[in-house]
Amino acid sequence: MGSSAEETGLARLAATVERLRAELDEARRAADDRALVELAKGILVERLRCAPAQAAAQLATLAARTGRSLTELAADVVNRTTPDAVTDRVTTPTADAEAGGGAARVRLRTAESAALGAADVQAAAHAVLETALLPIGATAVAVWAAGPDTSLTLAGHAGFGAEEAGLWRQVPPGLITPATSTLLQRRTLWHDRPGPPSIGRHQLTGGRVTALARVAGRVLGVLEVCWPEDHPQPTPRLEHQIEALADLCALTLNAPGPPGHADAALAELAHLADSLPDPAFVLVPHLDPRGDVADFRIHHANGPAAVRAGGLLLEAYPFAAGELLARVEHVHATGEPFHAADMSFTATSASGVSITRHGGSVLLVRRDLDDQARLLEHAQRLGRIGGFEENALTGEITWNAQMFSLYGLPPDARPVPLERLRDHVHRDDEVAVGLFLRAVLHHRRPAATAFRLERPDGVARHLRVVAEPAFGPDGRLTAVRGAYQDVSPQHWTEVALAVTRDRLARTERQSAARNRLALQLQHAIMPPSHGRMDSFGLRIAVRYRPAQKEDLVGGDWYDAVVLPSGCVLLSVGDVAGHGVEAATGMVVLRNALRGLATTGGGPAQLLGWLNLVARHLADRMTATAICGVYDPATRVLRWARAGHLPPILLRRARGTELPMVKGPLLGAFADAVYEEGRLQLEPDDTLLLYTDGLIERRDHNLRHAQDRLLAVASRTATTLDHRLDDLLTHCNSDTDDDTCLIGVHVR
Repeated sequence: MGSSAEETGLARLAATVERLRAELDEARRAADDRALVELAKGILVERLRCAPAQAAAQLATLAARTGRSLTELAADVVNRTTPDAVTDRVTTPTADAEAGGGAARVRLRTAESAALGAADVQAAAHAVLETALLPIGATAVAVWAAGPDTSLTLAGHAGFGAEEAGLWRQVPPGLITPATSTLLQRRTLWHDRPGPPSIGRHQLTGGRVTALARVAGRVLGVLEVCWPEDHPQPTPRLEHQIEALADLCALTLNAPGPPGHADAALAELAHLADSLPDPAFVLVPHLDPRGDVADFRIHHANGPAAVRAGGLLLEAYPFAAGELLARVEHVHATGEPFHAADMSFTATSASGVSITRHGGSVLLVRRDLDDQARLLEHAQRLGRIGGFEENALTGEITWNAQMFSLYGLPPDARPVPLERLRDHVHRDDEVAVGLFLRAVLHHRRPAATAFRLERPDGVARHLRVVAEPAFGPDGRLTAVRGAYQDVSPQHWTEVALAVTRDRLARTERQSAARNRLALQLQHAIMPPSHGRMDSFGLRIAVRYRPAQKEDLVGGDWYDAVVLPSGCVLLSVGDVAGHGVEAATGMVVLRNALRGLATTGGGPAQLLGWLNLVARHLADRMTATAICGVYDPATRVLRWARAGHLPPILLRRARGTELPMVKGPLLGAFADAVYEEGRLQLEPDDTLLLYTDGLIERRDHNLRHAQDRLLAVASRTATTLDHRLDDLLTHCNSDTDDDTCLIGVHVR
């Protein structure tokens, strides 16, 4: 019995609380309606110059004649006599034509009265929900304050519990929610369910709408409206209402500071502008009659600016009407700072700019560029040219910004030395780059070449490099200066033109095809230029440099192969002559030597047999050759020569030629006899085998060229590959003949 009485008492108490809450809500709505009616009465007093009682009677009479409520008539009076953002939202032709337009106007004006009378954003959110959103089915609302980094702070809410609001007190940058999407896209967005995460999403799973909350063009936050089910069908009238409510919420977010606060902030910003060495402007928004930003007024300009304060930005700089004004508007609206190295201020000049927002004003800093520096920068950027300088005395390398862009490297990366350019080019272009480096670094004369650069990001670009050495008063090399240019578009244009020329010149194509056939035959039989062997206690690296002219393709060959006996065959050779005949002769002799070596014969015996092949089976060709057989177990190298230059031994930083054992040219004599030499190799020894294309010159004798080769080979090198690259770069040859080079390092 007692329990039933308690339940009845609780039910009555709950009903009383609910009745009092409803009465309170009704009183609030009535107060909001009265505020709107009083506003309309004040307008009539001012317009009709009558007493308040007469204005009230006039409103009542008009309401009776038109059959409309007093509140709706008051909203129409305010809308027609007060052009503002709310009026613009609800008096468009589209909104007037739609059903419910009058009710929308009443709701918005009532919401405006309630929001303006609210003590804080929280109270404004409740007022907006109760007066304007509940009638259209919405059950919750959130007002977000926007930070300059796209972060959001929950400034007010209604329809959500305190615990849920506490969880969503702060939304960090980078988290995609309905409100941040609107903030990033700067437009009203309708979100279907389930949608991205947001406040109350696990309770209110229906649709949502988010709109920017703006005051005088500044985006202060976002209004988020939630429905328990699907949101209503978006219409222009409904979207105008939501945007008008968002702007009303922005008024509460833009609460004024203490008296004089805005003036003090502008004064501080003006002092900051005066302390800057560059021209600076303090800009405040200039609004049109509807309250939209039309321009920016120059509130203050520092000494270097030399522009009259008080004028409009577009009056002082008409060319700012394009991108510059749009950037200033964006910074003022969002608070996101903007920086640019080049932006037009006048018809003849451009400057770097920095734009930041400070409260309701904008600081614009202009950095004028030196004319010559600006023109040079434009030329380098448009021509895709990067400059460099390498100090030959200190080793310091200086690159401009375009160089890092061409190489695909970050600005803080270590510049690539010119000496190591070969490590970054396409394999097919290593020969051309090697010749360029030899001309600049060894012969010390200006040179240029084109090549394909292989960047770390996988992009291949066609570049042209030009370099020249610089000398001091005493004739010493002090620096190497030059430039790279990205010629990829020109390259593809040249390719297209070459295809066209090929179609018109069939005979020329056939001739070029013959030369290419010789090169392809040579490349098909030769191991790759960067082929290497790293076994049997040896590290073997090879290089092949073809003749500069395709019609001079020769018969140079090299070989390094493991024999069935476990020994290693090392050979180089040079067939006399050029062209297809020399290339095919090279194929015959190289393959024949490989086959003969499987018999286990010594180097002298192998050259004797190879002499018979050259004389009787290869149309009596002549050739020079070195044949060596290395035994990994004993580290003994047996070798023989057929008219070829002797190998070079590098031991303990000293280079020497091996003894000149006897042996005539291959194919010269039918009964040729070859002498065999033996060499005991030691750990860290390096053996170099090469053809005469490495050192041959027309203006020097052979002994002088061999001495030069010994001097270059004796230089310190970090790796075997770098030693071979340096030999190709610095050895003093005419480079009009093929070159083969084998390096053998004993570990």
